[in-house]
Amino acid sequence: MGVAYRVLFVSTFAFVVCFAVWMAFGVIGIPIRQELNLNATEFGLLTATPILSGALLRLPLGIWTDRFGGRSVMTLLLLVAAIPVWLVTYATVLWQFLAIGLCLGAVGASFAVGTPYVARFFPANRRGFAMGFFGAGTSGAALNMFVAPAIVDSLGWRAVPRIYAVALLATAAIFWLLSAPDPGVGGKQPPSLKQQLQVLRDPRVWKYCQYYSLTFGGFTGLSVWMPQYFGGEYGLGIATAAALAACFSLPAGVLRAVGGALSDRFGAHALTWWVLWLAWIALFLLSYPQTQLVVQTIHGPSSLHIGLNLWAFTPLLFVLGVALAFGMASTFKYLGDDFSETLGIVTGIVGLAGGLGGFLLPILWGGLLDLLGIRSSAFMLLYGVVWVSLILIYFTEVRRIDIRGQNTTSPS
Repeated sequence: MGVAYRVLFVSTFAFVVCFAVWMAFGVIGIPIRQELNLNATEFGLLTATPILSGALLRLPLGIWTDRFGGRSVMTLLLLVAAIPVWLVTYATVLWQFLAIGLCLGAVGASFAVGTPYVARFFPANRRGFAMGFFGAGTSGAALNMFVAPAIVDSLGWRAVPRIYAVALLATAAIFWLLSAPDPGVGGKQPPSLKQQLQVLRDPRVWKYCQYYSLTFGGFTGLSVWMPQYFGGEYGLGIATAAALAACFSLPAGVLRAVGGALSDRFGAHALTWWVLWLAWIALFLLSYPQTQLVVQTIHGPSSLHIGLNLWAFTPLLFVLGVALAFGMASTFKYLGDDFSETLGIVTGIVGLAGGLGGFLLPILWGGLLDLLGIRSSAFMLLYGVVWVSLILIYFTEVRRIDIRGQNTTSPS
């Protein structure tokens, strides 16, 4: 087990660094927005563009991980990604940021490499923990919330991508030295692409895609959206706004390992069911906009303000982060149980769906904000997505009816 845990720790460290880089525009996007005078929709596009490429690349990288092994693919990814990260420094107009952001986003696909890689070192009854622990690397989003504002305040935003590029190169060296060759990879003829894609015919894959588009998509979208939300809604500076945004991204990262252990103990279905209800409650409260009511009383008009202040909003955001963390872990417990032999490509497919959710949500939130002028509309949209997930899990698992219309037992 010594090698297994060494691989797990160094892979998680690499994923922390990758995720911090992937979320960089959530912080440096604020001074870039001011510099380029962007509206909310353009800002959403700026922050979401790296998420798009990180999502799209998860499928091919998951396939390559099954074929060539996670050690080689992860090392190459870290080395190549440092180039576009450094080039962000030289961008001056929006289209340049978007083009470089597409290349930079490759680091987000590291999840589809590391998840099947670490899972291969653990027995089936410990894979939920292993994948959850690795998934805790999403705490890199919180790391970015602390590191990037400090760099921006002292050296300016253009220093952030330079430092992050050097960090990627150093991480590549550390990962290669401490990781190990994949067990079971290279000793047999790899499956063809057509054979790997047969898994798309399984309807369970699409159900798990929907779950992950909410949990991971919601997490990544909110991680890049919340610093400017705190600044706009509560008038906070960039450093304070980013620190409070970490109240969401930090638990969603660190507690994912706990979610993996709970999935091993209680099953993926049970955890996912209760996680969705917890998210439903939190989003219902977070969705309520700041409201000023004027009530006609016998003494004349009386004004009443209804809305969440900063100290009520932040704990609720923390609760939402915990719910999404456990949901991300339970989704991959499903995958580890149901698709252990094709985990690389299934991870790529489901990760692609989650990443696309993270890409589309900031753009939709920006459009809603420009249209309605209500910042909490972001949570209103997520609230609707949770409803879809609850309906789906009820009809496919709680009532134990297979999505093909046949009676079956719960997969957990």
